[in-house]
Amino acid sequence: MAKRTKRLLAATLAATVAAAVVVTAASTRPTTQAAQGPIKIGVSLSLSGDFSDPGKAVKRGYDLWAAYVNAHGGILGRQVQLKIVNDASDPNQAVSNYQKLITGDHVDLVFGPFSSLLTGPAATVANRYHYAFLEPAGGGPKVFALKLHNLFFVQPAPVVKCGDSFVRYLKTLPAAQRPKTASYASLDDPFSSPIADAMQKQLSSSLHVKTVYKTIYPAETTDLTPIVAKEIAPKPDMIIGGTQSEDAYSQVKGLVQAGYNPKFLFFANGANSPTEFPSKVGKNNVNGIFSCSDWTPVAKTNGNSTFVKQYVKRYGGTGYDIDNNSSEAWAVGQLLQIVAAKTGSIDNQTIITALHKGVWRTIEGNLSWDANGSPNGDDLLVEWIHGKLLPVFPPNVAVAKPFSPKPAWGG
Repeated sequence: MAKRTKRLLAATLAATVAAAVVVTAASTRPTTQAAQGPIKIGVSLSLSGDFSDPGKAVKRGYDLWAAYVNAHGGILGRQVQLKIVNDASDPNQAVSNYQKLITGDHVDLVFGPFSSLLTGPAATVANRYHYAFLEPAGGGPKVFALKLHNLFFVQPAPVVKCGDSFVRYLKTLPAAQRPKTASYASLDDPFSSPIADAMQKQLSSSLHVKTVYKTIYPAETTDLTPIVAKEIAPKPDMIIGGTQSEDAYSQVKGLVQAGYNPKFLFFANGANSPTEFPSKVGKNNVNGIFSCSDWTPVAKTNGNSTFVKQYVKRYGGTGYDIDNNSSEAWAVGQLLQIVAAKTGSIDNQTIITALHKGVWRTIEGNLSWDANGSPNGDDLLVEWIHGKLLPVFPPNVAVAKPFSPKPAWGG
């Protein structure tokens, strides 16, 4: 009886082990297949609506990076598959998009959208599901005020520092050539108005520039003619626009129509697009206008020459025709490549932990972040010179000297 019991126990144990092997094989097989499949990355972008121009430039950068990395073996031996959906420049739609990408499409990773307005809500969704949020174009103060540990703004500086290089340039001018008065007109946007506010504070305190007009206009404002009329009424030496894109174009058109030509003209965004800006305002109306930029085609940064070569090959033109929104998007993908190669993983928590340590070399420069994803570097000053958008300050990165006063419209 004891022998029979032992035989039954042995048979049962063998069957149990065999079953366990079958179960284990069945459970590991899909995981193995998944590991060999593509890395799915979800992105919500403004392909229509107010941010469609920069949104499409971001898409060009993402698409170019994915094509390049896939042609060179992918990431950790796996191909990259982008799933890009349109948010129509609407924060609510962006939130819905990321919710679906993560919980419905089950993407492995997500990349950020365009603008601080959409980035904050979108990053909050990603944080809820413990996803890393590498993003190219959402660096406004309200984004970092969310204190999201999963967020990384892949540019050298937070956008509130966009105008710092312009202020430093003005300080290098002889006192007689500096502006004495200024008007400020800004879009009601978490990216735009903080830049103009920060510049106004610096200019008034350190250079004693008198504010003669200031306003913040609603995002739905399409006709800026009345605002332009008010900002030029005091005849300011300088006009500073806390702008995005369409409103920058509208301000220029209003100034041209009014025939008012300030000595200094600075736009936070819009004017830093080498292709869209001249096409929207006229190529003869760009010279002498200043803006900020985080990237230049001649920068000696990690992989920059490769990016420029690939962009020109695919989209044509020259390096100076590349919109910096495209370089920012490429840098997001490049950063993912670098962190995956270093850690041997695309696990979201592993990425988050790794990026909060050390310095990461990208085409956007050597990047590091504080606990809330705000970068620790500085932006460049760019100016339109002879129809080209060129880095002009600081001197160590300049390819041309900045000049002032601004030439007349059409010059």
